[in-house]
Amino acid sequence: PPSQHYPPYSEQYSSEKSQTERNDPWTMGAITPKIKMAEYNSSGENKSDISIHESAVEHSQLKNLDKELIFEGLKKMYRKKILPLEESSKYPLFHSPSLNPADFEAKPMVLIVGQYSVGKTSFIRSLVGRDFPGQRVGPEPTTDRFTAIMYGEEEGVMPGHALAMQIDQPFRSLQQFGNNFLSKFEGSVVSSPILQKITLIDSPGVLSGEKQRIGRDYDFSSVISWFAERADLIVVMFDAHKLDISDELKMVLDTLHPHHDKVRVLLNKADQIDTQQLMRVYGALMWSLGKVMQTPEVCRVYIGSFWDNPLLNLENQILLEKEKQDLIEELMSLPDNAVLRRINELVKRARSVKVHAYIIHYLRKQMPYLVKKQEKQAALMATLDREFVACARRYGLPLGDFPNVNQFRKMLKEIKD
Repeated sequence: PPSQHYPPYSEQYSSEKSQTERNDPWTMGAITPKIKMAEYNSSGENKSDISIHESAVEHSQLKNLDKELIFEGLKKMYRKKILPLEESSKYPLFHSPSLNPADFEAKPMVLIVGQYSVGKTSFIRSLVGRDFPGQRVGPEPTTDRFTAIMYGEEEGVMPGHALAMQIDQPFRSLQQFGNNFLSKFEGSVVSSPILQKITLIDSPGVLSGEKQRIGRDYDFSSVISWFAERADLIVVMFDAHKLDISDELKMVLDTLHPHHDKVRVLLNKADQIDTQQLMRVYGALMWSLGKVMQTPEVCRVYIGSFWDNPLLNLENQILLEKEKQDLIEELMSLPDNAVLRRINELVKRARSVKVHAYIIHYLRKQMPYLVKKQEKQAALMATLDREFVACARRYGLPLGDFPNVNQFRKMLKEIKD
């Protein structure tokens, strides 16, 4: 109501806990987070300068100052409300690592995945407008590592271990994947205008058959999931001559399923076929994606040819140019919507943390105090799907927010207490 008093912004994030917060059963048992709280303090330095296009100003978009204030508010809210609950319920062990301050202020991230030799690196090169350090292009699987293409005046390649230690970069939690992954991760610093607004992530080519089990000395699926959760846009590339979906690519698409709203498909090398063949290839691609992705809404499919050479077939030149322009416009619009996406992702994470905390609380209440703990634990895991339904009914939680039963059961077996 109009007469209700709303505290100002500074008082909403006061360090003193309110009476409601002290009586909240989910914050009473929270432990001190391992992440240093000083990292979240506002210093006014090293803020990412989010440039706003003139057309965005005309449409009343948020100013840089407003964005910085909102980012600070999101960081404080996460630190005070969500992070302690994550630590007390061991949320990072079941889902994703805790967020760092740089995750809130990082530039929009674009993850590019696809099978080998579909033109991922050439696509990045066409966006950047030049060769970038660490670039590897060839018909065979040449890119064997994850590469973060970032903006910088001093160009060069940054090793993964050093990149994962930088406080101002959103890659610190990649240390959980160990030395095997960090040795296959690097940063490429390039002075390119497009990189002032976004960061591109080049991924190793998805292999097929026995090849996918050779050289993968790290959890490839978990790494893809980490990048997908933090990416603002995910581009899945296909070659117009190779539409088959291998087992590893299907695994990658399954990993991207929770983030299907951010997935875009790019059918590359479309200038090498005529109009009739392009229609057949497009239909076959949509049919294959419908079987694998299993989403009620069809994701946006772009058609293009991203390389330096002239188009081989000029029959579809106008179509390819329009599709390329639409894709670049979507990439350039990512910084303008960064605030809304950060709020959306934080709300999704808060809902996930809330449901996870209720699940742990409910399962612990079912355990006996003294005897037959192992028998009861085995019985609960065997009927975990029914326990999820009972937990949802008791606490009024939507079943759509509950995690995958099999994955949750797997993680529960690794927790002894």
